[in-house]
Amino acid sequence: MELNGIKPAAGAKHAKRRVGRGIGSGLGKTAGRGHKGQKSRAGGYHKVGFEGGQMPLQRRLPKRGFKSQLLKFNAEVSLSALEQLGVAEVDILTLKQAGLVGQLAKVVKVIKSGALTKAVRLTGIGATAGAKTAIEAVGGSLA
Repeated sequence: MELNGIKPAAGAKHAKRRVGRGIGSGLGKTAGRGHKGQKSRAGGYHKVGFEGGQMPLQRRLPKRGFKSQLLKFNAEVSLSALEQLGVAEVDILTLKQAGLVGQLAKVVKVIKSGALTKAVRLTGIGATAGAKTAIEAVGGSLA
């Protein structure tokens, strides 16, 4: 095999359709666009969601809900996750390194989900009322 003998596979290449090039081509005159109307014009076509002038669906439905952009900086950790971590001193950096909270997290809160058997000292981390009592019951503390 030589470079000057390489050819594409049979049927892989075909000529581009040339519209508007006379009667003999089969795509002359209207060039396959039919007669008149918006779709026959150059550059004429509707935008996505356009309903012919009728009030579009996205405007007929009521506006609803709100998602705060500050939520991405908040994170929560369960008691069972702290149990599996098995560290006596826990802060936000420890949780980030363990992969329990995202790297963007600034505010972390412990929630009462699961059980805790080991004493854990939390620094710079909040806790719900139920989680706080569960942590203090096993000899842990919040700072």
